Amino acid sequence: MSNGYIRVAAITPETVVADTKANASSIIKWSRKAADEGAQIIVFPELSITGYTCGELFFQDTLISGALDALRTIADQTKNIDALIFVGIPLFYNGYLRNAACALNRGEVLGFVPKMNLPNYSEFYEARYFGEGPEEAETISLPGIGDEIPIGSKLIFSCKDIPGLDVAAEICEDLWVPDSPSTEAAMSNATVIVNLSASDELTGKAAYRRQLVAMQSAKDYVSYIYSNAGIGESTQDVVYGGGGIIAENGRIIAETKPFTGQETMAEIDISESVKRRSQMTTFNTEYDVYTKVTFDLDPKEITLSRRVDPHPFVPSDREHLRERCEEILNIQAYGLRKRLDHTHSKCAVIGISGGLDSTLALLVTCRAFDVLGLDRKGIIGVTMPGFGTTDRTYDNAVTLIRTLGVTFRDINISKAVRIHFEDIGQDESRHDVTYENSQARERTQILMDIANKEGGLVIGTGDLSELALGWATYNGDHMSMYAVNCSVPKTLVRHLVRFYADFYGKDDTELRRVLLDVLDTPVSPELLPPEKNGTIAQKTEDLVGPYELHDFVLYYVLRYGFTPKKIFELEKNAFKSGSEEEVYDCDTIKKWLKTFYRRFFSQQFKRSAIPDGPKVGTVALSPRGDLRMPSDASARIWLDEAESL
Repeated sequence: MSNGYIRVAAITPETVVADTKANASSIIKWSRKAADEGAQIIVFPELSITGYTCGELFFQDTLISGALDALRTIADQTKNIDALIFVGIPLFYNGYLRNAACALNRGEVLGFVPKMNLPNYSEFYEARYFGEGPEEAETISLPGIGDEIPIGSKLIFSCKDIPGLDVAAEICEDLWVPDSPSTEAAMSNATVIVNLSASDELTGKAAYRRQLVAMQSAKDYVSYIYSNAGIGESTQDVVYGGGGIIAENGRIIAETKPFTGQETMAEIDISESVKRRSQMTTFNTEYDVYTKVTFDLDPKEITLSRRVDPHPFVPSDREHLRERCEEILNIQAYGLRKRLDHTHSKCAVIGISGGLDSTLALLVTCRAFDVLGLDRKGIIGVTMPGFGTTDRTYDNAVTLIRTLGVTFRDINISKAVRIHFEDIGQDESRHDVTYENSQARERTQILMDIANKEGGLVIGTGDLSELALGWATYNGDHMSMYAVNCSVPKTLVRHLVRFYADFYGKDDTELRRVLLDVLDTPVSPELLPPEKNGTIAQKTEDLVGPYELHDFVLYYVLRYGFTPKKIFELEKNAFKSGSEEEVYDCDTIKKWLKTFYRRFFSQQFKRSAIPDGPKVGTVALSPRGDLRMPSDASARIWLDEAESL
């Protein structure tokens, strides 16, 4: 297994109804093909050995004995396949026929899992042919197949060689009922659920199946492999379209839509499920009602074929992104609304630089005032040009303030900072950290004093990415009275401003123009003098690295606790050559990965003293909520691993 990943496949072979020999041959062929492509869990549809639509033929001994003969053939012909294979079979046990999933590994039949919920409505008549259970594990002996083979719905197939790879099975309708067997399996530590299914095609049904699979994988913190019957099943009254779905903790990572293909393959991350469960104190994994059946797999190093999203904080689907942006703006605005209402404040003070973060904070504050029914003139937008301010950012700040109808104040900080330099003996020609931070603290002092004078609140503008890197002046822009952007990463800030420009600026050409120019401006604190041509000299990403790389690392460090090695491999995949995203070579990725860890650990003392602000996503840095991290923890072992890459 490569960094916690294992390749899996959902296969829909072309079925020949009641021809067990032909179906066995097809299952063997597809198993070999999937294994040659690296799959180590291979799932076939419900009753795949006989076909699901056999009807009254299930009462024929010839079909049932033929199915066992086919299973013997499949077991014999898959001895050299290093995989866990699931096939569907009608199995006579203890006086009744069972609709069962059979698990095989390297030619050995590991066990049978019977279907627990037999549909007997509409087009389904399974209760006519099959009996339920058993639930608790019993044993069955089958000549030429094995003695004392476990049978029962409460079986988990546990890999001896790959920690955390524990697989349970359910069959079709088991997923559709209110209390799915897979939920109890997950609570008994199954991390992968396979579903052998025969779900016919009706208008809208495919979308509903997809939702069911995604939701089941989400609430059970599992990877879910769904294989549906398709080509070759009888179309006497209904049609089966096939299709496979592979989901991981609520995300569909691979799928073959009905009528479009026979193989669905992807890598699932076993370690992600284990990690997420360990963080969820409400997820009870202390059930001990399942029987563990062990099997062997040789761990493989694999190259991920699945797409790794380079911007995990940003939805890739445009419609979903628009919904997410509107949702985040509301979370920010209503968080601020409560703070304004609680403090009986009708005034908000914001420093407007003409950059992305202060622009977003101003847009959010305007929305909060609108919701409260307050006059936007109660918002004081303060421009504070200094030694590094360029005409472009200053003009954008002024235009933005005036276009949004808030109160404008302009206070040049140069004189006050020079007096301060004289007081502390700072040489103005020495452009060091004191030169820069003195400006940031002067600006914060101005904002705080205006807020005191007007009875208002200072609205913080710093974002999640800056907090993670400690890219803020302690007791300067680091401080405010309510920080609306504190859990919005830089990559998402851009999309929020873009969304506002496109949606709310479509009828205001001047607002849209200035927002688009803000988006086009390099990210900079503008604390160093401009270039001779008046352009920005100090570009943040030249100093601390590309924010899209840092946001990527931040997501996987805080949400999943992944190692530097695993994150490095994921980054290489996400930003690989040939992708639509900017390409970074391995040395560049490694350089900024080390920078992230070094800054993340060394700057925790700043995050331990940040003001209140709304949590908008699954990753946040508040010391009162998500990140109770010691300020003096060492980054050594993380940096050692990053250095060794």
